[in-house]
Amino acid sequence: MNATNRTMVLGIVLACYLMVIVDISVIITALPDIHQGLHFSSTGLSWVQNAYALTFGGLLLLGARAGDILGRRRVFVAGIALFTAASLAAGLAQSAGWLLAARAIQGVGAAIAAPSTLALLTVTFREGAERTRAIAWYSAVAGAGGSLGLVLGGVLTQWISWRAGLFINVPIGIALIALAPRYLPETAREPGRFDLPGAVFSTLGMTAIVYGFVRAASAGFGDRLTILSFVAGLGLLASFVVTERRASQPITPLRLFQSRERSGAYIARILVVSGMYAMFFFLTQYFQGARGLSPLQAGAAFLPMTVLVFGMVQVVPRIAPRIGNTRLLMIGLLVALAGMTWLSRIGAGTPYFPDIALPLLLLGLGMGTALTPLTSAGIAGVAPEDAGAASGLVNTAHQLGGALGISVLVSVFTANGGNAGVRGLTHAVSSSLTGSMVFLALGLVVVVAVIARPERLRRDLLVRSS
Repeated sequence: MNATNRTMVLGIVLACYLMVIVDISVIITALPDIHQGLHFSSTGLSWVQNAYALTFGGLLLLGARAGDILGRRRVFVAGIALFTAASLAAGLAQSAGWLLAARAIQGVGAAIAAPSTLALLTVTFREGAERTRAIAWYSAVAGAGGSLGLVLGGVLTQWISWRAGLFINVPIGIALIALAPRYLPETAREPGRFDLPGAVFSTLGMTAIVYGFVRAASAGFGDRLTILSFVAGLGLLASFVVTERRASQPITPLRLFQSRERSGAYIARILVVSGMYAMFFFLTQYFQGARGLSPLQAGAAFLPMTVLVFGMVQVVPRIAPRIGNTRLLMIGLLVALAGMTWLSRIGAGTPYFPDIALPLLLLGLGMGTALTPLTSAGIAGVAPEDAGAASGLVNTAHQLGGALGISVLVSVFTANGGNAGVRGLTHAVSSSLTGSMVFLALGLVVVVAVIARPERLRRDLLVRSS
């Protein structure tokens, strides 16, 4: 494949991934308008995010398997087509139930298309500097896509309508469907079966646990239905593990978890993304509810972070060989943790500069530094036949983190007076951002204990043997 075609592959892959990542956050700045227009409850509003994130995350592994069996380009096009149609339906929604159903179907389309993106990069770009640059761009989309969606959502909501953030997917999706057959390489079909029980158990298990956290925000953790949701979720996830052990062709080959580096990368990604997406969700409400900013102003407030995450794309591939991926990952998470700690001190009269803008810059610098080595760790040492499954796990961890962080911290938000006027909202947002800080800190602990420590041990053994 020549350089021009590789550039087109990268462009198509990034456009697709940006579209499905942006769709998580593009309507966050529109949530106050959606809340009023479609009569959502305060806790029910979180399902505008979770309906998408859960079907996306839960079915990603099945989507990855479909790419292996049916051909990744063919599956990519089918997923984009479904996502585009569901985006049109969501933009036309006339009720809360209609919007949530369309958002869930969007997640299904994204789950079919997204696993092929990282897998196509893996087979298109040679291992080394070329692949590192491609993954750096991919990671920048993963990191900055959320905040870019906030900016775009703010612009469209204020100038047109909250519906425009969903309609914008339609022309982009049509363009990708037209370009993909011309430029994306088709992979050979592999004989195999679809592990439908595994997909059902994983999706329902994650949904039950997220529902438990959202239910707890309104009814408490002692509520019978809350407890039942957690028990059912854990039981379904246990059934998923048993199913994967017994399945002849599982959607999640458990051998992928034999590497501590990959396992640590998946867990750390869930924790880090939990903290980041919860921050987007609650800080947007602070900007509009406590500070009186318009959707456009609220979205623009995140712009410094977005610019810095994308800017790090040019820096990380140059410094990674000298510093090392694991060390770079730890430095990035430390910087992001410092930014989130600072941001968690927010109050009603906190000035945007320096006490909001500078923490957001630290978060942009830290996440822009950390996400490339974190993505690389998630696919490190994977055999070609497992590229789709490993890609699916990276994306599943990302989407599960987005749903889990918001659902867990909705309970914190409600318990700290999030519905009790401006003063209560400000206190609740500060408490929720403290929760985001805890998520980032736990992610750093996982990186140090699971990924970095074995590396140090291996280096020590090499030194002693020499």
